[in-house]
Amino acid sequence: MTRVLSFSTDNQFADELDRLMNENGYKNRSMFLRDASVFFAESLQRGDLQTMKNEEIVEGTLIIYYQHGIEHKLLNIRHSHAIEVFSYHHNCLSESHTCVDTLQAKGTAHALRLVLDQLKNTSNIDRIQFVTAPKRSQGCC
Repeated sequence: MTRVLSFSTDNQFADELDRLMNENGYKNRSMFLRDASVFFAESLQRGDLQTMKNEEIVEGTLIIYYQHGIEHKLLNIRHSHAIEVFSYHHNCLSESHTCVDTLQAKGTAHALRLVLDQLKNTSNIDRIQFVTAPKRSQGCC
């Protein structure tokens, strides 16, 4: 069952909303607003990784774009006990001449921040991001 929710806004906001929706690949406002609302509500509830309490357990995906030569540092993180790595994937992106590793991981907010800080200060890492998983009390798993 679906429910329709609506709100009023001025034309400038509606135009900006349409621009953001299109730039991010959404086909309609409903899906865009749903995702934006869930993201906003979760960020209010949990905060982002940088503001979470040190002991909070967090799961998500660590994305690392880098140049060859640092694989051993990534291997050390995968085998350390600082965070738990459930899954690991490596790919070479030929167009951008960049390697990308994704790690599905779990740890305390503090431990994940330490790992991110360590990687941010490693030469040949182009970009790093941790995307937190949605937190639900029930669901598919």
